Amino acid sequence: MYQYIITCAFMLLSVAAAGAETLQLSLKDAMNMALENNSQIKAARFSYQAAAQGVQSANSRYLPAITFEEALIASNSPTNAFMMKLDEARFNPADFANPDSVNKPSARHDFKTALSVQQPLFVPSLSPLKEMAVKDARKSELDLEAASQGIAFQVFYTYLDVQKADAQIKAADKAVADARENMRLAKVRTSTGVGLRSDELRSRTHLSSGEQQSIAASNNLTLARMKLAMLIGQPEDNVYTVAELLGSVAVPEMSEQVVAEALQNRVEIKQSRVDLEKSGAALRLAGSEYLPTVGVFASYQLNAKDAPFASDSDAWTAGVSLKWNIFDGFRRGSERKRALSGQSAAREMLEQSAKDVRYQIKESYVRRHEVGKRLEMTRHAVLDAEETVRLLTKRYENSLATMVELLDAQTALNQSRANLVEAEAGYALAGGRIYYMTGTFVKEMLK
Repeated sequence: MYQYIITCAFMLLSVAAAGAETLQLSLKDAMNMALENNSQIKAARFSYQAAAQGVQSANSRYLPAITFEEALIASNSPTNAFMMKLDEARFNPADFANPDSVNKPSARHDFKTALSVQQPLFVPSLSPLKEMAVKDARKSELDLEAASQGIAFQVFYTYLDVQKADAQIKAADKAVADARENMRLAKVRTSTGVGLRSDELRSRTHLSSGEQQSIAASNNLTLARMKLAMLIGQPEDNVYTVAELLGSVAVPEMSEQVVAEALQNRVEIKQSRVDLEKSGAALRLAGSEYLPTVGVFASYQLNAKDAPFASDSDAWTAGVSLKWNIFDGFRRGSERKRALSGQSAAREMLEQSAKDVRYQIKESYVRRHEVGKRLEMTRHAVLDAEETVRLLTKRYENSLATMVELLDAQTALNQSRANLVEAEAGYALAGGRIYYMTGTFVKEMLK
């Protein structure tokens, strides 16, 4: 009954795989597709475009502001009625003969058409505001770079997962084949009267365990392929197989030059530098509040009683204005102190980011060396385990070893093979992580 369930599970997996299109994909193609189609990268790209428009908005503050106005005004207020009639140039000597017509006028209305221009000449806050907008755009650009580096590394990691899962399936298939051979030997010995029924049962249990591991490996491969399709922005039903087997990733030797390049290339360092520069602009913005602003203005106005856009009279106005905030309740001082504290915080964050990068670079090299040693030992362990199984199989055939000893050796071999798959993928991943930690992952992997 249990083997029937396993067989059905294999059939379901085969049908699911057959219903999807199988495509070969190289690592470079996968990374390029992700950089173009991944939704997270697209979102970062749109955010950068929005921030770039902020720079254009800041630049527009230097240009004149031109407004057009058409208004209908009605009132019986003496002041307003007097001014409307004056703007329309409708006063005559009779209007002043009767004081009641001035003191208690009838309701009047006026159509006002006006074109106004304002041009800033000296506004100290404009320059730091523009610089802050530029830094925000640069920060968004760096967010896009960080998203690209991160997604590309995830593609690399998932590509290795697909490769690893495929290798695990092959290792599981070898384990199943070996378990079947052990069960065959046990049956032969039982049929000839020199074996034990318990050996046959143990071998069958061992075979079932191997088949379960094979199912788990198949599921891992299916999930890894789905994740890879998602990362590169393709339908998750597409089944991708690796077109190349990734081995070790060649990296430069650890040196101060590598650390120096990482300090120049890591996105986190660049972002901290931009934050420090932006804090300087914020400090200058706070200081600009102590200075006056100067601008020019002009307007041309039409007034009419009976129709909009008509002219009973016209007039123009022009002038220069200077505005200087003398006292604002110590607000400017508080803003300047806050900007100074922000600048100090940004400086400390830059220093801490540099320390983190130095540590991460050295750690990645240490871990790669560790994984390399583990890979070398695992390869020897697989050879030793294979030889042990070979010898115990011969001894079991000649009644010099028990089935328990043989199955224990076979389990150790299966584990060694699984460890080898993990170590090989881990060594390649450790090499890629060094480039990721130096901030050059996309550039190096797409060479």
